[in-house]
Amino acid sequence: MYTMMQVCRELDMTYQTLKYYCNEGLIPNVKRDGNNRRVFDDKDVKWIKDLTCLKKCGMSILEMKEYLELCLQGESSIMQRKELLSKKRNALLASIKELEDSVAYIDWKQNFYDEVLSGARPYVSNLIRTEE
Repeated sequence: MYTMMQVCRELDMTYQTLKYYCNEGLIPNVKRDGNNRRVFDDKDVKWIKDLTCLKKCGMSILEMKEYLELCLQGESSIMQRKELLSKKRNALLASIKELEDSVAYIDWKQNFYDEVLSGARPYVSNLIRTEE
């Protein structure tokens, strides 16, 4: 069994986040020790690790609760879980594409500045008006 602090250290998570997940019902069947403090077994820790990943994937607390409810239904909800994860995956891929486009713009702009600084290209700005 692990204390909240042990789980937090193991998963590099804040105490407040773990407590919030517990209070929101995201960790089912939370056990308590003799002093009424939350304790976690290996399965709990694995699930908390999964929650951390889902959060990093952009899932809201509401979506995480929905996913948990589906998981608690067992095998009968696998298709629904796959669909939920597929939607999240597609959203992540769209975000990656946006980030790649942003990086490409910055690379292009840096190259433009390098060429201007080296004298290979004249400086042109869409912001500075010149009389033509």
